Amino acid sequence: MTQQLTQTLIVKESQTAEALGSGLLPVFSTPSLVAFMENTAMKLIELPEGSSSVGIAINIKHIKASPVGETVKCTATLIENEGRRYAFQLVATDSKGEVIGEGTHERFVINVEKFMSKVS
Repeated sequence: MTQQLTQTLIVKESQTAEALGSGLLPVFSTPSLVAFMENTAMKLIELPEGSSSVGIAINIKHIKASPVGETVKCTATLIENEGRRYAFQLVATDSKGEVIGEGTHERFVINVEKFMSKVS
């Protein structure tokens, strides 16, 4: 059985390229799309107590602009799992079903305490 998760959001002013400084237009920003894709993939991983996952790679294309108020869906599909590494296929669509972004993402499961001790 394929592990897959779809989430939906409505584009807010705070998620635009103009608001985030990644561009000058009031459209769904690439950083917001990346965060939405990462979040969708992250929620597919069942974590043991004391663990979390971190993104280690993402490769996407942001194909089509979406205005404020547009409904955007992201589907993450688990395509590979080797030990603590997970790989996902990502597809984001708009309310017309048109692809606005697609790509791949990898996450790695970490022990939170050990990880944070290295960061401090």
